[in-house]
Amino acid sequence: MPLAARDRMSLKTLLQERRAAIHPESAGFPPRQAGPGRRVAGLSQEQMDILLERTPGTYNRFENGQLNPTAEFLTNVARTLRLNEQEWTFLWRLTRREYPPYTLHRDSGMSVPGVWQRVVEQIDGAMAYITDAAWNLLAHNAEFAALFPRGEVPANTMRWMTLDPEAREDVLTDWSERWAPMVLPQLRHGVEMRPNHAELRRLEAEVQADPVAGPLYRETGATPIPYPDGSERPIRHSELGPGWVTTCVAEPVTSPGARVMLLLYTPGASLVSRHPVLSAPLTS
Repeated sequence: MPLAARDRMSLKTLLQERRAAIHPESAGFPPRQAGPGRRVAGLSQEQMDILLERTPGTYNRFENGQLNPTAEFLTNVARTLRLNEQEWTFLWRLTRREYPPYTLHRDSGMSVPGVWQRVVEQIDGAMAYITDAAWNLLAHNAEFAALFPRGEVPANTMRWMTLDPEAREDVLTDWSERWAPMVLPQLRHGVEMRPNHAELRRLEAEVQADPVAGPLYRETGATPIPYPDGSERPIRHSELGPGWVTTCVAEPVTSPGARVMLLLYTPGASLVSRHPVLSAPLTS
């Protein structure tokens, strides 16, 4: 699909800036010398063709919006230019008009800035926690700890939700009908997004080997991903008793794949019919 003039300019600006930030010596080339026509420091377009193992002129056409790139080509360009995840997403959406089907870096979403611990600790009125892309617990507040018997939070929330008998039989009410159909497709999607992530693969293998979770996991193969944001499910709070949690989910901008989770507990009956949808007023 041909790029509009504005998109071609955006593409060229991004790629030129990233080329300029890479010293040729770091990629095995001699330092660039000043000369006519060389307006961008760093890697040259000719050097990009060499690094990408493409015929001369290929990268020039791409940078100028004259090449319809394949997924492999985009990935190689992004890694060669050392793009971060936000730049990777921007590049993919600009050239392919969709979100990328996988992250660029293996460690994407495996850490968050330390200030998030302070943010979560100060949240009052909701159970709040943060997990990385493999559902390892990174931070939480006291209200989240109070959910669990003995106040012992799990090291990995996905492993707890899918495999821990305490979760399936006590805390997560109606686990097989209300929780498993939500969390198991999330695990499958996480593995698909990071197929070479050893920790996620181990977790998936544990779930598949489990006599309870395994058959349900295999049934989710053709199930659309049910995102938890705004969902409501029954729960048994260790201190407050039976009730419902409404889930709100956000993603730190600098850590795609990590999750900021807020669980709003309500005792008694479901609140589905009471939650309005927030939207801006229509304007003519």
